Amino acid sequence: MADNSPLTQEQIDEMLKSIASGAEPVFKQSEEATVKEYDFRAPKKFTKEQIKVLESIFENYARLMSSYLTGMLRLYCRVSLVNIEEQRYSEFNNALPDYVMMGMVDLGIKNDEISETDVIIQVSNAVTYTMIDRLLGGKGEYSDTSRDFTEIEITIMSDIMKSFAGLLKEPWLTHIDLEPRLIGIETNSRVVQTIGHEDTVIIVALEVEINNTRSVISVCIPAINLDEIMSKFISRYTGSKRKTDERRENERRDSIMYGISSTELEVKAILGTINLDMYEVLTLQVNDVIPLNKKISENIQVRVGNRDWCDGKLGTYNNKKAIMIENFTGN
Repeated sequence: MADNSPLTQEQIDEMLKSIASGAEPVFKQSEEATVKEYDFRAPKKFTKEQIKVLESIFENYARLMSSYLTGMLRLYCRVSLVNIEEQRYSEFNNALPDYVMMGMVDLGIKNDEISETDVIIQVSNAVTYTMIDRLLGGKGEYSDTSRDFTEIEITIMSDIMKSFAGLLKEPWLTHIDLEPRLIGIETNSRVVQTIGHEDTVIIVALEVEINNTRSVISVCIPAINLDEIMSKFISRYTGSKRKTDERRENERRDSIMYGISSTELEVKAILGTINLDMYEVLTLQVNDVIPLNKKISENIQVRVGNRDWCDGKLGTYNNKKAIMIENFTGN
């Protein structure tokens, strides 16, 4: 297909130089703007703020898992959060090998307004066989193996998966009350039916380093359930934060008022105003009368600083001139 885009001035100059030198002209393709693909069939459900909340939760989960694996295997183990990605379950499932260790976990959320939520903890074969080798007396080494797991290996991993499920409680505790429990082990990724293939899920990737083995543990959470969970605790957090902000604002206002309460302000009573020329001012004498622009029955203005604050009637109080305030005009 021919490129019908117009030539730039730089390309024209290069072509003229090439023709003058007798060489065949060579055109440089202009750099194209990078285009990010967007799947309208599966739009993104979670905001950056929600993803940051999840990052905080699973960073805590990674630290707990590091301590657990180090103590269990008697080896230095490091677990860290790699990324959190929103995608369809079919994309996640198709990337898995036929035989893989997957733990089905019921979060056990203690809230009747949230549907039952099952998540999948998927442990890569590299991590699985490394842990099994270490627990059976080996050095904790991994050799690439493509086979189904034995009953002994599944039993060993069931206990580990129960612990992985239990570790989910503490990171979520500040947001929502739950009692996660392992409900089953699946070793064939193609037969898992807990999540629909076209359903949107959140994939949390945790990098695990044991000895010289480095691989991934993934946590797969259905987006529809996670949205229910986050809508509950984020609204609660927002409400409590709003109350806290109001309390702090009131305390700040009271502190400011206390600090300025002893400040002295000049208060003036403006009887009226009039414009005089310089000659009239210079010729003023005792007993001269200056008529003001205000009737004697009208209210006079009270000025605080340089702002008109209120008005009222002029009178006397304890043999002194006084003003009875009638209206506030300032804020």
